[in-house]
Amino acid sequence: MTATPTSPPSTPRQVADAYVAALCEQNPLLATHLGVAPDEDRLPDLSPEGIAAETALVRDTLAELDRVLAADPALDDDPLERRCARLLRERLTADLDADAAGESYRSLNILFSPVHSIRQIFSLMPSATDEDWAVIARRMARVPEAYRGYRATLEEGARRELLVAPRQVRTVVEQLDEWLAGPYFASFVGAGPEGLQNELQAAATAADAAVAEMRDYLRDEYGPRAEGVPDAVGRERYAMAVRRWTGSDLGPDGGLEEAYAWGWAEHKRILAEQRIEADRVQAGATPMEAMRLLATSGPAVEGVEEIRVRLQAMMNEAIAELDGTHFDLAEPIRRVEAMIAPPGSAAAPYYTRPSQDFSRPGRTWLPTLGRTRFPLWDLVSIWYHEGVPGHHLQLAQWAYVAKQLSTYQTSVGSVSANAEGWALYAERFMDELGYFRDPGTRLGFLDAQQLRSVRVVIDIGMHLQLPIPDDAEGALAEHRGQPWIPDLARAFLGENSGAALAFLDSELVRYLGIPGQAIGYKLGERAWLAGREKARQARGDAFDLKAWHMAALSQGSLGLDDLEAELAQL
Repeated sequence: MTATPTSPPSTPRQVADAYVAALCEQNPLLATHLGVAPDEDRLPDLSPEGIAAETALVRDTLAELDRVLAADPALDDDPLERRCARLLRERLTADLDADAAGESYRSLNILFSPVHSIRQIFSLMPSATDEDWAVIARRMARVPEAYRGYRATLEEGARRELLVAPRQVRTVVEQLDEWLAGPYFASFVGAGPEGLQNELQAAATAADAAVAEMRDYLRDEYGPRAEGVPDAVGRERYAMAVRRWTGSDLGPDGGLEEAYAWGWAEHKRILAEQRIEADRVQAGATPMEAMRLLATSGPAVEGVEEIRVRLQAMMNEAIAELDGTHFDLAEPIRRVEAMIAPPGSAAAPYYTRPSQDFSRPGRTWLPTLGRTRFPLWDLVSIWYHEGVPGHHLQLAQWAYVAKQLSTYQTSVGSVSANAEGWALYAERFMDELGYFRDPGTRLGFLDAQQLRSVRVVIDIGMHLQLPIPDDAEGALAEHRGQPWIPDLARAFLGENSGAALAFLDSELVRYLGIPGQAIGYKLGERAWLAGREKARQARGDAFDLKAWHMAALSQGSLGLDDLEAELAQL
């Protein structure tokens, strides 16, 4: 991470990195994610007082940014400083708006809540030496205190009548039940050195007990108070959430309705392609029939370790084939690890980025959901998304160029729709290159595209309670013109995705509990494709796709309000 300046910051990038340094002090999890403090054994203050401290830091940082820009107006002419200033202001302003709405007091969902971040951090900590494990033991011993702070925040939210819907509470309780079946922390420390087992087991016992207390609190106290809270968050909260996830203000002037209509059009377009590929898999088969056939009788890998090895090999092959032809990859970026997600994870595969110094590599994670057989038709495309050329190439490249930009632009300031849009673009790009020659894997690619289109429709549709389109088919046909509700959304998912039922159930809870996040995949992809096309038109025969890719991957994070225009200029 860029060193904190000894004198007051004089550029937006210095302001941004001073903010990251201060935030690492307030939130030690960030320091571990960045890999800048391997001996960090603290956990963040998740109480209302900790929230107030982070809000104060945001306000102070915005004031410092104003001071720097007022002192030197010429900074706005520097593209690097301009991008950083716009990103920092947009991100921090969105954070303040969310804080003013009390969102920090109801931060409970199945993926991104403090309950999950506290557990996940241990899988990212160094564990090669006895001293590494001593740090783990000290941090694990602090889990009960961190969860008590988080509980105090949820209690304050309940006092303010800021609660999440019962569906979220029930699902998180189910996740915690699965963690305790291990139990997670006791199992985790079993890999530690023999000489530290007493200390590690004591810390793990306390941490697992804290998980049980959190589960009991959510189930017996918080949950009953949440009864009656609707799943849908409404237009105002949804528009605010969309801005946080996409870096774009879609609320006014029908922007959300336009995105909803576009998502529906994409659904219909992709469905037509799916029907062609399904017929190639089995003559006369519908997409769902073909996908069920592939799931039961298509190529598959038996064994959890065996699928991890297969996914690793796929990423290694992609790096070897794409480097030098469509991308130029620095040596640290060529390392990425396939991992199996711990029990109790949400159903979707995910990626964790490397530390800033690459001492911890980027990693893809596959939740097994208890399975030991893994059909390949729907895994190939998603591993191009999570690994190479998707999340890993972008986020590892950000780490590689952080010193030229700022740590903020390449980590803390990440805009979800930018990263997810690139990953979906990466899947599309592999299709353009002909990597889905087999009808089964191409149907898997289209199934992934279809899921992201369906997300746009039902995420916006449910939270804004928009009417189901007049040309809806299948289970929706008799509900045309009626507002979206979760049961209809789940039925629509089931008719248009070849994923397992448990995955689709998890997805629905995800959309309801993390409003606005799921639409960023397709909206981000749309921005990446539009930016590439504008750059191609501007440069004509001189357009160099590899050079454009590397320039695009080296500009750091941008919100969707800025992304397309900046990509067009590369």
